[in-house]
Amino acid sequence: MPRQGRPPLLIAVLIGIGIVVAQALLVPLFAAPATHLGPRDLPVVVAGPAPTADALAAQLPPDAFDITRAPDAAAADALLRDHEAYAAFVIGPTGPAVHTASGASPTVAQLVGQAAASMNAPVTDVAPGSPDDPRGAGFASGFLPLALTALAAGAALALLVRGHWARFTGVLVFGVLSGTVGALVLQQWLGVLTDDYLLNAAAIGLFATAVAGTVTGLGAIAGRPGIGLAVLTVFLVGNPLSAVNAAPELLPQPWGAIGQFLPIGAGGSLLRSTAFFDGAGGAGPAWVLTAYAVVGLLLALAGAVRTRRTAPVTVPAERVPAAV
Repeated sequence: MPRQGRPPLLIAVLIGIGIVVAQALLVPLFAAPATHLGPRDLPVVVAGPAPTADALAAQLPPDAFDITRAPDAAAADALLRDHEAYAAFVIGPTGPAVHTASGASPTVAQLVGQAAASMNAPVTDVAPGSPDDPRGAGFASGFLPLALTALAAGAALALLVRGHWARFTGVLVFGVLSGTVGALVLQQWLGVLTDDYLLNAAAIGLFATAVAGTVTGLGAIAGRPGIGLAVLTVFLVGNPLSAVNAAPELLPQPWGAIGQFLPIGAGGSLLRSTAFFDGAGGAGPAWVLTAYAVVGLLLALAGAVRTRRTAPVTVPAERVPAAV
């Protein structure tokens, strides 16, 4: 007599409950960071003569800003162009002025601009983003497809390609092509990126290799559950914590910092560094992505060992004794 499985009605109810539980977890994960944006140890510069600059620095909330002192506007601007701060409050002969680096974060530049308006201070953008994308919306929107296609490439290589060296090569080829084409579209066609094309292509290529390699590697050693874990970590957790459209210091902590150790957050920061700051400040994100890429590719190769160990042993037909 065949064994009876679970009733279809019970399966349907369990599926509905499971998806609603997932929804209850995902909605705050995506919405909470966006609804709680605010400066948290945001790096800024206060520049000018000591007595006046000290008084201005004392007026800034200590939990909101991480303040660096500079002697004058030129030194402050150098820090902004080196991607070491988001804005500078400069005390000059005619009063206070605000210098921003909108290339680092248009959102921060807007918030600081509002503070400047309340101070009746002029605003100068010394490290702007692309003139074709002044609000940074194109950068954030254009970065998401890079992540999605890298996830898809990694999953396809893990599920459809046999052979560890074939998967290894596939990840590298995808990374090179993704960087070449991605930078071509975002910079040459849409005008979202500026500065050196090859540097931007390298940043996108490293990001694509890190994401695709992670998915392929986990898929190689753990199958479909490994791919699911990679998608959960890289996208469902990493995307809302990435701060690609804001700044890590605007997110609730420690989530903003954690997001920079996940591929999307590190990839967005690296591409901002190459596109608007000639690579300044990009060493940390580049190392994070390199680690993901190397580990993912090594896992893809290790998956071949797992396959050999779990493969069934077959006996050649000529060695099987004939039945009597």
